[in-house]
Amino acid sequence: MPEPLKNLLHPRVVVEIADQLSLHAPGFERDRFLASAGNGLESLELMQRSLQIRDALVEALPGDFPAAAGVLQAALPNGNAPGLNGWALLPVSQFVAVRGLGDFELSLSLLRRLTPHFTGEFAVRPFIHKDQGRALATIYRWIEDDDPHVRRLASEGTRPRLPWAMRLPKLVHDPRPILAILTALLDDPEEYVRRSVANSLNDIAKDHPDLVVEFVASHIRGATRERLRLLRHASRTLLKQGHRGALANFGFDTPLRVTAQLALATPTVRFGAELVLGLTVRNTGGSPQRIMIDYAVHHRKANGSTSPKVFKWTTATLEPGATFELKKHHPMRPITTRHYYGGAHRVVIMINGEPAAEADFELAMS
Repeated sequence: MPEPLKNLLHPRVVVEIADQLSLHAPGFERDRFLASAGNGLESLELMQRSLQIRDALVEALPGDFPAAAGVLQAALPNGNAPGLNGWALLPVSQFVAVRGLGDFELSLSLLRRLTPHFTGEFAVRPFIHKDQGRALATIYRWIEDDDPHVRRLASEGTRPRLPWAMRLPKLVHDPRPILAILTALLDDPEEYVRRSVANSLNDIAKDHPDLVVEFVASHIRGATRERLRLLRHASRTLLKQGHRGALANFGFDTPLRVTAQLALATPTVRFGAELVLGLTVRNTGGSPQRIMIDYAVHHRKANGSTSPKVFKWTTATLEPGATFELKKHHPMRPITTRHYYGGAHRVVIMINGEPAAEADFELAMS
């Protein structure tokens, strides 16, 4: 079993924070901080641990925020000198988000300095929520930073629906203020940054699908391979939903003239094993047909109804009369995001967003 994520903030991290802050704040009450931050820590989940350590920092650091910010900045790594790094900086960034809201310039500068050592994407959001225009004015400057972590902070920190983070309702309602950031980073040399841009656009597509379709259409002509991959990843939710405009952006808008036959090698699947799909697709038209093949597994729920989950499969171009044969192994194994129930399930093949073939199978839980 993988190590629980919460263990990334363990008691030794609390000691590390105390040791570093003691070096830069002579009056730092080390023992008080350790007692407060470590109290019952191992019984808490990840974010609960971080918030408890953050609250201990509020108690132990100077009440004057500029003074506290000076201590934290001095405690960051500097050249060959070690300092606070990695997960130890999650509660530090949360401290900035709580105590620094009255000092935008200093706080955002500190988060910029912090983020190369551990992302500040969660901590920057309260500043955007409090004063979006003022925060974005600073964040816009980060897109030209030499450090890719800072450039990514500009795109990731402004995502309207960043997982695990506070939602930004104004940007959910109107994401246009961040399109300039995403446009500027479309061709960033770091894939790490480009993937963040794609994820932000995918967030936006959940509330403003046509806006993202238009954005992709305006940037896809003459796109490099890297940009095309970004735009495709940004459109992934819309493509799974069969959005006609998104399909058209990637050449899947021609009238569908194909036949599809689906055969299941495993009409009964034991939980923990694999569903095995065999698919035959034939182009019955008189011209080449570009196709995108997905499949939806309709999982059984506790009340007996089913809920579909769409999975990507492949894309291909079929010449007239050509036949394409595929095989897919889909695991039916325990995952943290789904509870499985035995009984009748269904799999539906989607070609260019349209149902093309389907078959039922039985999931046996014993």
